Amino acid sequence: MENGSTKWSFHEEKNNHQQQEEEEEEAPNKATAISIRGVLETLMGNLDPEEYGRPAIPLAHGDPSAFPCFRTTSAAEDAIIDTLKSANYNHYAPAVGLLPARRAVADYLNKDLPYKLTPDHIYLTLGCVQAIEVALAVLARPGGNILLPRPGFPQYETRAASSGLEVRHFDLLPEQGWEVDLEAVEALGDQNTVAMVIINPGNPCGNVYSYEHLKRVAETARKLGIIVIADEVYGHIAFGSTPFVPMGVFGALVPVLTLGSISKRWVVPGWRMGWLVTNDPLDLLRDSGVVESIKNYLNTTTDPVTFIQAAIPKIFENTKEDFFSDILNILRDAADLCYGKIQDIPCISCPQKAEGSMFVMVKLNLSDLEDINDDIDFCLKLAREESTIVLPGVTVGMKNWLRITFAVDPATLEDGLERMKAFCQRHAKKQSILS
Repeated sequence: MENGSTKWSFHEEKNNHQQQEEEEEEAPNKATAISIRGVLETLMGNLDPEEYGRPAIPLAHGDPSAFPCFRTTSAAEDAIIDTLKSANYNHYAPAVGLLPARRAVADYLNKDLPYKLTPDHIYLTLGCVQAIEVALAVLARPGGNILLPRPGFPQYETRAASSGLEVRHFDLLPEQGWEVDLEAVEALGDQNTVAMVIINPGNPCGNVYSYEHLKRVAETARKLGIIVIADEVYGHIAFGSTPFVPMGVFGALVPVLTLGSISKRWVVPGWRMGWLVTNDPLDLLRDSGVVESIKNYLNTTTDPVTFIQAAIPKIFENTKEDFFSDILNILRDAADLCYGKIQDIPCISCPQKAEGSMFVMVKLNLSDLEDINDDIDFCLKLAREESTIVLPGVTVGMKNWLRITFAVDPATLEDGLERMKAFCQRHAKKQSILS
């Protein structure tokens, strides 16, 4: 970090929220119009209302909580009930979050780190989406750019645009287990680059990065003198041969802003309980003013619900490992089922079986399909003809690919994939079927 005096000096340019708002007003149309919610609304609107008795199958979003097999643990529910009924948490919380909850998050994360976080490193947020907002807002500066993965999570593009950050995409390599193209990262970075984002376990790819690959990511970021934003909302949801390793392990090599939540691991996305963490044992982020900028920004935004914050210590303490292992077993079986069924679907190919998160990316072979123009056209017609919803890849940055979630109950997943198979067979060119 020999160049730390220049690359880590964010404070004067980035902690002025008024300046941030003025820049947003100057460029109100920069934000991308593509969002997962918006696309899903369009697809749901294309369902055929006359298909009575045939329920729609949701294979497009990462919220399995509606299915009984994915119900959260009673320990989490009891913790929420106890804190709510105590009447001790009907008040506003501190902007950074309740101290016991921040301490509990630090203890939870410390299990996987070679150094110790304290509550001062933890900032509670309204889900992981707000953590993205805070991270990008405090890092933004005039002329700055940020490096984002392709495919990725479109919320980063939206927040970068509203913060005035130029987006530069680096590719994830499907033939290499969706690893980061580190040569591309080096080529894209310059003196105006503020950070790179990695998502691990991967949304939308279902990959899990190895310790060795994450170390190379950290070394590349260090060489460029930039922060790593590690989106670990699917942290520990790894069920293949590669164990989950938090990016914070390399915090002494490069400063890491870790984003996480209880949404996915506890299957409670509607609770909107997340965090932003400074994994930075050398205190570069504090010395450069980033930490103060985070606090200042949080003073201007909405907090997570107080009684849910208060429940965090009990949720972490009382959740049994059996709950997590049961969820992983369900997801592992679902990923196997999904991968196997996809092999039997003409016109679709899958480069790698998912080993983590709740998604898999598959490629559309349009040359084998009749009257299908692109991935959006495919998904619209699939919704109308088969009442099955999958996400067009263009939404996550990969045109003519699809993102499929397997985090549904097995019978629903199998039915949805059979419908996709019937749809592809119906739209396949005759020579493709014969071959």
